[in-house]
Amino acid sequence: MFNPRTPVLVGTGQVLNRIEKLEDAKEPLEMMMTAIVMAEEDTGVGNLLAQTQSVRVVRGMWGYENPAKLIAERIGAVGAESIGTLIGGNQNQVVINETASAILHEGLDLAVITGAENGNSAGKARKAGVTLTETPAPGKYDRVIGATQQPEHHEFERARGIMRAIQIYPMYDNAIRQARGESINQHAERVSELWSRFNDVAQRNPNAWVQHNMTAEEIRTPSKTNRRISFPYTKFMNANMSVDMGAALIMCSASKANSLGIAKDRWIYPCAGVIGYDHFSASVRDNFYSSPGIRLIGRRLLELTDTTVDKLDFVDLYSCFPSAVQIAAKEYGLDEQRDLTVTGGLTFGGGPLNNYVMHSVARTVELLREKQGALALITANGGNLYKHAHGIYSSEAPSHDFAVENVQPDIDALPSRQCLAEFVGDATIESYTVMFNGDDPTIAHLACRTADDARTWVNTQDPDIMNAMLVEEFCARPVHIKGSDELTILS
Repeated sequence: MFNPRTPVLVGTGQVLNRIEKLEDAKEPLEMMMTAIVMAEEDTGVGNLLAQTQSVRVVRGMWGYENPAKLIAERIGAVGAESIGTLIGGNQNQVVINETASAILHEGLDLAVITGAENGNSAGKARKAGVTLTETPAPGKYDRVIGATQQPEHHEFERARGIMRAIQIYPMYDNAIRQARGESINQHAERVSELWSRFNDVAQRNPNAWVQHNMTAEEIRTPSKTNRRISFPYTKFMNANMSVDMGAALIMCSASKANSLGIAKDRWIYPCAGVIGYDHFSASVRDNFYSSPGIRLIGRRLLELTDTTVDKLDFVDLYSCFPSAVQIAAKEYGLDEQRDLTVTGGLTFGGGPLNNYVMHSVARTVELLREKQGALALITANGGNLYKHAHGIYSSEAPSHDFAVENVQPDIDALPSRQCLAEFVGDATIESYTVMFNGDDPTIAHLACRTADDARTWVNTQDPDIMNAMLVEEFCARPVHIKGSDELTILS
């Protein structure tokens, strides 16, 4: 029997604001409001926003204190609760899970979820020496969704200056290459072909930020417009945060959708969600080429929805960097040759920081509406492949109530890696990356394994070593570490 408390997504809105002049910039709050109005129009029913009981805003890089309260006032939702989230690319799916659960179990009938970033106009403003203004949105949220935020990096990483995603994810990819037994050229070709398929999808997505064609060769080859960032990645293998994008979702109970007169062909069903964190920081991961968290989350999510990967019509794997996609695909057993994005990913679809997944969900809703009985998988990732939230959606009412689970106890029971802050002696290179400033390599970061299989970090700025790392395989090579910034390659 169909449960009238079943949560349904009934409206989506997406905003892209490409600007040439700073006077055309729109602040994130304005983009959120535009997306919310678009989402209302998408339901096919007018004047429903005033009935919103909860406004939920995904945390961005803006300075608003409580934008949810201001949004509620603007849409006429008197008394609506104001909800915020923590930082993280996983937070969109977390808030969707929580909202669906509140609709099913806690009497929530209508919620608006939104978020936006203005990285493109903010970057232009910085270059011009201009400060963009934000509408004051004071006050505290009624509630903030999410567990206690942990630091993104271990103290050992910070001590070596390793504090950015562009330093960690390329190390994962070099480890993937070594684990697969590929040469540097073979790996570059495979990864760029994967990313060219993401570009193909972006060209079919009307709300993608980058819609021009890019070949695999263009993606992997350094050029004036595609500089090296951190080996093995060029610019077009990185998330594109220089975007001005906003999105909104309207979710309600099935009974509310019926009472509002929203046609059932607009309804999309969140079927289940599963969350969990991999072991905190790269320093203590068991290895750099897998994710036990994704493996356990995926296994449980498929069990909860009684499905298999072969039955998934649409997939969007979180795609901040190619390594994130490759690891998730392997853990789910997904073929890399199939479409693994619905948007074009964070490079081509656009990477509005924490809010990307709201765009992937909005696009998924569009696609599911076109295919009756279809299923879609959405994965969301925060930090350095560390914070995970996944969901499965359907265009057909599921045979079970929405379920959300946290597999953290199972993940915590898995082995972690000891990390040594200071180490002198012989070791083996586990993985590495070479950082660039323009055309020039500046520093290489290496993760090494000691004889007792602990991990330690070391840097080098030796130009001969850095240049060799770009063309020769250094994973699994023996080294002698003399200090935090000094080593000798033994063979």
